[in-house]
Amino acid sequence: MAAVATATATQAAPAHRVPNRPNLVSVGTIIWLASELMFFAALFAIYFTLRSVSGNAFFKENAAHLNVPLSLTNTIILVLSSVPCQLGVFAAERHQVKRTGSLWKFWGKGYGMREWYMWAFVLGAIFISLQVYEYSSLVRDGHSISENQWTSAFYLATGFHGLHVTGGLFAFLMVLMRTYKAKRFTHDQEVSAIVVSYYWHFVDVVWIGLFCVIYILQ
Repeated sequence: MAAVATATATQAAPAHRVPNRPNLVSVGTIIWLASELMFFAALFAIYFTLRSVSGNAFFKENAAHLNVPLSLTNTIILVLSSVPCQLGVFAAERHQVKRTGSLWKFWGKGYGMREWYMWAFVLGAIFISLQVYEYSSLVRDGHSISENQWTSAFYLATGFHGLHVTGGLFAFLMVLMRTYKAKRFTHDQEVSAIVVSYYWHFVDVVWIGLFCVIYILQ
């Protein structure tokens, strides 16, 4: 009878659950991105302050030097880079490091994290290359950063964003190198891939805001 009572009590007792705590690296990354958001908010504030002081007509006159079709193409490239980045996260979550079949079989679960992150890296590198080309064209036409208030605001805002994109490219390389050096894909590598995607999506969203303000609204 005692054994039966003990078994009944054991079945009735609720199972002990391990608390599902958030990953500290992910939380720290989100907090850091919040501070970066404040930094870019300050850049937007500088831009609008200089515009209010100099006048809308002055800013529109200088913005006419921008190559809007080129920047629109560059914006599409950067936004599209978030697609392979997120697909790489999905592959990392299922611990699929590399492709399982042919190089051309990218649909479904054909590609692993490496292949998707390489695609994201290539698109990001194209974005930086086109931005450098745009800068060189403006400087060649005599529009350097020290020309006036508009050029100062333009180069400051887009330049800092370009540095952040470059940092994201290095982050992609770090994650990829870790997968080649490690013998097996670990949970730490999965977390690294996820937080890099947070950062990459962040710089994409920030650029959309910069593009709308500087190139579209002018």
